[in-house]
Amino acid sequence: MNDLRVPFIRDNLLNVHGGRQPGTPLAGLRILDVGCGGGLLTEPLGRLGADVLGIDPVADSIGTAEVHAWHDPDLRGNVRYRANTLEELSEKGGKGAGQFDAVVASEVVEHLADLETFALCCNQVLKPGGSLFITTINKTKLSYALAIVAAEALRIVPSGSHDWDKFVSPVELERLLESNGFHVESIRGMLYNPLSRAWSWTESTSINYALHAVKLEEEPDPDEDDPDDPTVIVAQAKARRWYN
Repeated sequence: MNDLRVPFIRDNLLNVHGGRQPGTPLAGLRILDVGCGGGLLTEPLGRLGADVLGIDPVADSIGTAEVHAWHDPDLRGNVRYRANTLEELSEKGGKGAGQFDAVVASEVVEHLADLETFALCCNQVLKPGGSLFITTINKTKLSYALAIVAAEALRIVPSGSHDWDKFVSPVELERLLESNGFHVESIRGMLYNPLSRAWSWTESTSINYALHAVKLEEEPDPDEDDPDDPTVIVAQAKARRWYN
C-alpha cells in the first residue's frame, strides 16, 4: 500500500506547501502518524525529510518501531515514536496541540468506535491549513465480501481484524469532516490484487479509498461559543472512548 499512499501524501503536501528541495521534499514539515504500528508508513515519510511522530496505544508496537528505526541512521534525527493516543496528544496545553502540518491515519478509522472525537482531535493537533490523510474501507456489500470474507479466507488479514459495522463510506466521512472544520480536497479509490500482491488506483471507491482534507482557517465569532475551542474538544474527547 505504501506504493500508493506515500506518493499520495507527498504530492498533496507539495501542492499545499509548494516545491521543496529534491531528495527530501518534505523537509521542514511536521507529520503525525496516528496508529503507526511498527512504523511501516512512518519511516518512508521520514526518509522524505519530514519530522514524523508516530503514535500508537500499543506499547509493543512502538517498541518494535523504535528498534527498527534505531538501525537506520538516516531516521534517527527526524522519526520519533510515542505510546500515546490521539486524544492524549490533543489535550489542551499538550505538546501536540496545533503543532502538525499533517496528520496521517492509514487503516485506522475502520477500527474506531467514535469518529466524531477522532475528527475533533485531528483538528486540534493540526496547524491552520494543515492536511489530514486517511485511507480506509468503504461500507458496501462488496467491501464485506472482499475486505472481510475473502481477505480472511486468503489469510491476507487475521480473522476478526475488521468489523463491517465500523466501516465508513466516503460520503459519510466527508460529511463528518466538513462538520468538524475540514474541507475535503480529494477522494481516490484503491484496489488490491491478491495475485500480484500489488495496489493500484481505481475510479471505484467501493472497497478501499484514500482521502485528503485540509483544516479550514476560520475566524471565530466572538458572540458565539467556538466549536473548535480546545476545552470543548478535550471535554468531548474525554467523555467518549473512540478505541475499543
